[in-house]
Amino acid sequence: MSAKGFDVCVSGSGAVAMSLALALSAEGWHVAWSRAPESSKPQQADVRTYALNARAIALLERLRVWPALKTFASPVYEMAIQGDAGGAMTFSAWQQKVTELTWIVDAAALERLLNDALRFAPRVEVVLPLSEQGVPPVKASLLAICEGKHSGTRAALGVEFSRKEYGHWGVATRLKAARPHNGVARQWFRSPDILALLPFNQPDPEASYGLVWSVPQDRARHLQSLTPEDFAVELNDAIRQSDAAAADLVGELTVEAPIAAWPLALAQADRWTGAGWVLLGDAAHQVHPLAGQGLNLGLADVDTLVEVLREAKLKEPWRQAGDERILSRYVRRRQWPTQAMSGLTDGLLHLFADERVPLKDVRNLGMSLVERLGPVKQWLVGRAFDA
Repeated sequence: MSAKGFDVCVSGSGAVAMSLALALSAEGWHVAWSRAPESSKPQQADVRTYALNARAIALLERLRVWPALKTFASPVYEMAIQGDAGGAMTFSAWQQKVTELTWIVDAAALERLLNDALRFAPRVEVVLPLSEQGVPPVKASLLAICEGKHSGTRAALGVEFSRKEYGHWGVATRLKAARPHNGVARQWFRSPDILALLPFNQPDPEASYGLVWSVPQDRARHLQSLTPEDFAVELNDAIRQSDAAAADLVGELTVEAPIAAWPLALAQADRWTGAGWVLLGDAAHQVHPLAGQGLNLGLADVDTLVEVLREAKLKEPWRQAGDERILSRYVRRRQWPTQAMSGLTDGLLHLFADERVPLKDVRNLGMSLVERLGPVKQWLVGRAFDA
């Protein structure tokens, strides 16, 4: 263990960890960044896309990452959601009185730009990874654990991570369309699967999509075994069966990247903080990707923790960053928004996974009613903006 002391040791290699290290450095904290060795990172092409809300973008702007990332991002002006028996909702930027609903960004570009920014952060020092027992390699008042859903440090601390497997996998790839997307995101609740097309700028700036398809496990394995051409056939057929009119607007889709798949689950840590440590992002909570809020929740964790530490530094300068009273304030501010989003995504998944006819009619009627109720629609979008 180094004899040098730090205010915070950030453990993790993803966007949440890097954003936290940058944000703390900007506030004047001395940060040790304990990241995984480069050789341990996955080598396959990263086909993930993130839908960033207004709060996440504001954070990245403060970190001076957003201007460069914007060249790898596509704005969403409208979101069209289709049920499985005639229900439909449309959200638009003009209805919400905003410039865009969200931005779809390249996951690899985000992590690369955050990593580049950290190379020039004045108060961040890269240190060795934590031990298997979760012991930091340096002295720090606070250990911020941003290691993702498989966090070894969380387990070493004895934190229970209750995980409910959905039996669904997320299937993702990059697509090229025969027609321009015009900034419209599309999502189909098809019972039992959920299919989303996110307008993107690669490989074609005006006619590409990021695909997120939540399907039962066996179906995911089948899809991943297909050639790109056969996968495209099944995808195009699924869209035509769900919404022939939208299929015509999108045009024929071709697969332009590897096909990735991973198991989906709802998960929650029983404790987010303790004496001198705190959990953020997927290390604390995991939600279904149907609302695209996973990273937004993690970046909101970062924003809130930095805010809480800043306030304490001004009003209670005698307290160290790892003081449990300070960390409890972080938990109070983040638990309700996170639980609300978890409940929303979990409820929607189960609602549309049930294939019983009476329930199908009720859920599609409910979707159509929400479409007619402007204040309810505005409230739903507002929750997503402030996750």
